[in-house]
Amino acid sequence: MSTAAAKPVGGSVRELVARRRGLAKLVLLAVVAAVVVPLVNSRWGSGSWPAALTVDPSGSLGKASNWIIDNRDSSPVFLYFFGYVSYGVGYAVRGVYLLLLALGWTGVTAAATLLAWRFAGRRVALTALVSLLACGALGMWVPTMQTLALMVVAVLASVAVGALLGLAAGLSDRMFRVLRPVLDTMQVLPAFAYLLPFVWVFGIGVPPAVLATVVYAAPPMARLTALGLRGADSGVLEAVTSLGATGRQRLLTARLPLARGQLLLGVNQTIMMALSMAVIASVIGAGGLGDRVYQALSTVDVGNALAAGIPIVLLAVVLDRTTAAAGARIGSDRERFGRGWVVWSVLAAAIAGCALVGRLLDSASWPGSWTVSIAAPVNSVVGWITGHLNTGVPVIGGTADWAAGFTTWVLDPLRDGLQGLPWWSVLLVVGALAWLIGTWRTALTAVLAMAAIGVLGVWSVSLDTLSQVLAALAVTLVVGIAIGIAAARSRRFEALLRPVLDVFQTMPQFVYLIPVVALFGAGRAAGAAAAVAYAVPAVVRITTQGLRQVDPGAMEAARSLGATGGQQVRQVQLPLARPALLLAVNQGVVLVLAVVVIAGMIGGGALGYNVVFGLAQGDLATGLIGGTAIVCLGLMLDRVTQPVASAKGR
Repeated sequence: MSTAAAKPVGGSVRELVARRRGLAKLVLLAVVAAVVVPLVNSRWGSGSWPAALTVDPSGSLGKASNWIIDNRDSSPVFLYFFGYVSYGVGYAVRGVYLLLLALGWTGVTAAATLLAWRFAGRRVALTALVSLLACGALGMWVPTMQTLALMVVAVLASVAVGALLGLAAGLSDRMFRVLRPVLDTMQVLPAFAYLLPFVWVFGIGVPPAVLATVVYAAPPMARLTALGLRGADSGVLEAVTSLGATGRQRLLTARLPLARGQLLLGVNQTIMMALSMAVIASVIGAGGLGDRVYQALSTVDVGNALAAGIPIVLLAVVLDRTTAAAGARIGSDRERFGRGWVVWSVLAAAIAGCALVGRLLDSASWPGSWTVSIAAPVNSVVGWITGHLNTGVPVIGGTADWAAGFTTWVLDPLRDGLQGLPWWSVLLVVGALAWLIGTWRTALTAVLAMAAIGVLGVWSVSLDTLSQVLAALAVTLVVGIAIGIAAARSRRFEALLRPVLDVFQTMPQFVYLIPVVALFGAGRAAGAAAAVAYAVPAVVRITTQGLRQVDPGAMEAARSLGATGGQQVRQVQLPLARPALLLAVNQGVVLVLAVVVIAGMIGGGALGYNVVFGLAQGDLATGLIGGTAIVCLGLMLDRVTQPVASAKGR
């Protein structure tokens, strides 16, 4: 009992010290504000961001864009560098696509099934078989192969780039310190923000889509490779060194084998992020399944959007299950991948045989008579929903009524309130929050990021996006933490919930737009609903894990004192799980922002609309300014919600 009692006392002391430090920060900030705010207010006013502090870069960006367009076919930089990169990427994707077409649907299906069986077992192999057959049956075989070809090239490049960066960071402390803030920043940026720079340089098409995907998907591989190498068992490394091994031998015989689990997890995360980005990259001409979804959503054709969205989900599930199982099984006694050359030969022969059979039967492409169109039935269901569930439902109202009410009573007041605040008060609040939860460096970064938005002249539009993020985040946290608490208290409920969360977390962001359009129609409320659905699984997982990791001694002490279940959650688990809850808030912000921005495609407006408009109309100035503002907003939100432990390590 003495040990159990000592821990709460120590926690109380630390909490008291933290409160005093926070109070001291607030007092110092109040003194500075009392001096600076009157001066700022007298000079620039207290309304929206002052025009005197705004810089309009659209003219310069327009000139730069015109110069690139005019010199793309003549400048040596484009001819002998960017041109070769573009051609190389394009030829690589085309080569993989032609290989997939040469294998035919029989060869590709056999390859996916047999590889899943080899790496992940019979259950995942059956999932792969059914998924590939479903892609063909839905009439999406060719778009699926286009997406898969882009994925293969992007993943290989992402793994190579990420592994090299991770190798450098894992072996060099200086490189690790340099790369860590870069990787931190890249991982909080919405996927949309990666598209515009590559469109600016490479134009529209497959090459910029692949390169944007590589930049977006490489950071997880780099981070996990570095962590795996730096976390290698020091005892093993000392033993290898004592045997006279060189640095290269230590790397090949000790560090890399010990980091194998982290490396395979990095490959898994890279594949999932590459798929998500490859789908989003359809906006800039990547083609494939994402293009079908995008074209269908632009005409609010939910049936065709769902027909393309289902193969995306199936592809994500197969890739996630296969790579995750491979990472868990490689190195075990029952799986000897390196020495199974006979098995690999048999698999290769089986795949070639299936491809040949397809050729002999003259069915290299999926037979058209075997397809089933779900567009008409789905659109009929959507029409029924629109006619019966969108409005007029007794007592509870309809989905359109909910969307309108959420917009009228939450989104509009929050947007108007933020836009009505004095610009300096927004900076002051951002700085105070970031400083309280982090350090003065994180506060300075957050304030500068928010100020950059004002300087770019998109202050009001960015506050509109911020209002959507805050509203969706509030719903996400309420729902996610409540479900997380229930899962932490019931093993059975957690087991039932796990497969649902697995599926939701493997779905690319783009796919979430389809059901919300059917239920709520286009608009900001639909974008917020998609963001909530995308972010809730991560919040649930982090909350559940944090609550389960609470000190059992503290829980036992609370029970011995007669605390009820609710009191244990409120007074013990939630306070002690505060770091995990802060992490849940941080991840919720990042994920919500990613989807709120994409929701510009379905009437979300604000910065997302600016980016979509810039991409669709070729107005790169508007698009780049919107993309830069998204980057700054994401950076600010990350710093404001960064947990204290992470902030101290910066």
